[in-house]
Amino acid sequence: MTYYGKIQSYDTGKGAGTITPDKGGDNLAFVKADLQQEAAEPKVGQHFGYETRQVSGGKAQAVKLQQSQGQPTEKQQG
Repeated sequence: MTYYGKIQSYDTGKGAGTITPDKGGDNLAFVKADLQQEAAEPKVGQHFGYETRQVSGGKAQAVKLQQSQGQPTEKQQG
């Protein structure tokens, strides 16, 4: 399932940041390697679609981030 949110923070030195889900909940961590457009640095406030996966400790992490255009709605992937 694809979710959407806005970049809350991004540290270019670490290549990691957080994204705030549009539908609420805790911020999710992500790393630059999980960006679909890896060459472009994400900026605070940019809107991205993403998927989630469980990491150690049972926390969710954002993966497969892709910058979204306009105001997308949540959708399921087939």
